[in-house]
Amino acid sequence: MSTGESVLGEPDLSLIHALQMAPRASWTQLSAVLGVSADTLARRWEHLTAGGYAWSSLLAARRGTDAMLYAWVELECVAGASEATAIEVSGDPCTLGVHQVTGDADLVLLVVCPDLYALDAYLAGRVRRLPGVLRARTQVVTRLHNRPYRSRIEQLTPGQVQLLREITGGDRPRAHVRTAPNLTELDHRLVAELAGDARRSAAELARQCGTSASTVRRRLDALTAGGALHHHCLPAPRFSGRPVWAMVTTDVPPLEVPTTVAALARLRQTRLVTSVTGPHNLAVALWLRTVDELHEVTAALVRAAPALRISGTALSLRTHKIGAQVLGPDGRRMHHIRPDTP
Repeated sequence: MSTGESVLGEPDLSLIHALQMAPRASWTQLSAVLGVSADTLARRWEHLTAGGYAWSSLLAARRGTDAMLYAWVELECVAGASEATAIEVSGDPCTLGVHQVTGDADLVLLVVCPDLYALDAYLAGRVRRLPGVLRARTQVVTRLHNRPYRSRIEQLTPGQVQLLREITGGDRPRAHVRTAPNLTELDHRLVAELAGDARRSAAELARQCGTSASTVRRRLDALTAGGALHHHCLPAPRFSGRPVWAMVTTDVPPLEVPTTVAALARLRQTRLVTSVTGPHNLAVALWLRTVDELHEVTAALVRAAPALRISGTALSLRTHKIGAQVLGPDGRRMHHIRPDTP
């Protein structure tokens, strides 16, 4: 599969990598690391985001003090209804991934809800009532082993990574937090505003939310330190060099899961590793360079984790949504879906 016309050069990928590590670093701080003027970096980012080639977004990882519940949902659709159904569910705030796929299912969704009751309400009251849906199969994620849809650009040199950490403190391992922060109404409003653009200034957010810039900065620092936020800084996959999304379902003996997950997380292609309910206990999402690479990667998975047995694979024919971002037929970001607020 061709990646299409690439507009992301090495300077663009370096900028994205830096923003993955330090989402709200100033252009001046990033300039010291990347060796490019702050004005040039700001213009480059504006070009990438305005064109739909990259984005930076913040989403809530918790509702109150409780972690959010994730689930993989496979949909079988009426003949010819897959695309319309995908477009429909892409508009739902609780879908963080919508992929048209090969295999037994027509669509694979990554859904996030506050709890099992909310998931049941979404599936019964929304998904199963869509005219294009024949069947829905759900695998609840019992453990999220890494951050959803976190890309691995790995474009910066080790020296640049170290310098960025020294300047901003970005991407440092968090100290253990005994109690997760209790999200306030203001926190949810901030997340709703940052879902489309995580780099909106504290002053702008303060005006939008009717508070002070210092309060905004203090709340964002507390939420980040407490693990209450997921940050997504991603290139549009079609233009990233890894345009092909795939899911691999596997069986792993329970006692072997920790070592298997650690081995899978080290592979460059893996993006999301989840323990799930159902007939198979591990589901792995990947981004690949080509369709052919799936064979190489499945072999690499088995070599890295000998206890693993692959039970199924699916390739995405088209990705409609990643995180809060809706992608068009050309693979570029069109707009974002504002998350629900209390």
